[in-house]
Amino acid sequence: MITRRTFLPAAAGLLAAPVFIRRAAAATQLDLATVWPDGNFHTQNVKRFAAEVAKATGNAVTINVQSGGALGFKGPEQLAAVRDGLVPMADILNNQQIGDEPAMGVESISFLVGSFDELKVLHKHLMPEYERIAARNNQKFLYIVPWPTQYIHLKSPISSLDGLRGVRIRSSDKTTADMANLLGGAGTMMPWGEVVPALASGRIEGVATSATSGVDGRFWEFLKVAYRTNHTFSSQLVSINLDSWNGLSAENRGKIEEVARRLQPEFWNVAANDDATSVKKLTDGGMQVLDPSPEMMAEMRRRTAPIKEEFLKRVPAARPIITAYLAELGRS
Repeated sequence: MITRRTFLPAAAGLLAAPVFIRRAAAATQLDLATVWPDGNFHTQNVKRFAAEVAKATGNAVTINVQSGGALGFKGPEQLAAVRDGLVPMADILNNQQIGDEPAMGVESISFLVGSFDELKVLHKHLMPEYERIAARNNQKFLYIVPWPTQYIHLKSPISSLDGLRGVRIRSSDKTTADMANLLGGAGTMMPWGEVVPALASGRIEGVATSATSGVDGRFWEFLKVAYRTNHTFSSQLVSINLDSWNGLSAENRGKIEEVARRLQPEFWNVAANDDATSVKKLTDGGMQVLDPSPEMMAEMRRRTAPIKEEFLKRVPAARPIITAYLAELGRS
């Protein structure tokens, strides 16, 4: 199988017929790249989506989920990989694509969103921009599902933010790395595939991520405590290359869109429920899961307040989106 590592520049002329699309008779098979392992609920979601697509199309369209980074594409590379036809589909983490599309980092602004209900309001105002981003990048976003509550996972408990001073904290995106820096730590951007080796080697001493990812990485082997900070949100977007999409029949495109519309609310419920399941696995592994004190949370919000305006200066297209979102919530 061709992967990112074995793909040769000399093959660039073949991209008009993507290498991960296989057609046998009237059937089309599409590979879908994801960095998450089989046990992750997002991977289970895409496998469910693939099964429902096969059923709806009478196996005329088959999606083959390639989990755990099997195709060699790292998280921040996936938008470009789908755009360039290196893989026809991917489950893309939005805030890791800010190098190509800065507006995909809106959700990661510290403490902008406080719940799934608020995130739905933000998505209502954000989706028109996402549609423009998809069109610019030669793809179509089929559905979007958030990650659950976010935590800061550490080696030992802290009584105040002074305990974060100098601690190297892995972050999946620039905004979260900036947050870690403002809290006194040393934010370190790093794709998921490098996190466990970095914990094992001591290159990082903490991780800002969900309990779900904590279970995926067996954090209890390296860390002792997770603080439920809910400092940010991020979402996965299942995307398909537009040339691959347009190569499907209109009938099958309609069926796939219907499957995506039907499953997206179910997948949001899966995300909400996964947090509790993952927290139990962390505690069963020996970690403490704690809520920061009200004083610590207030100090976190105070220190990270500048992040929103700094983001808006870098990404002016996000200002009307965030203004409309905050107005609907009655916030400023």
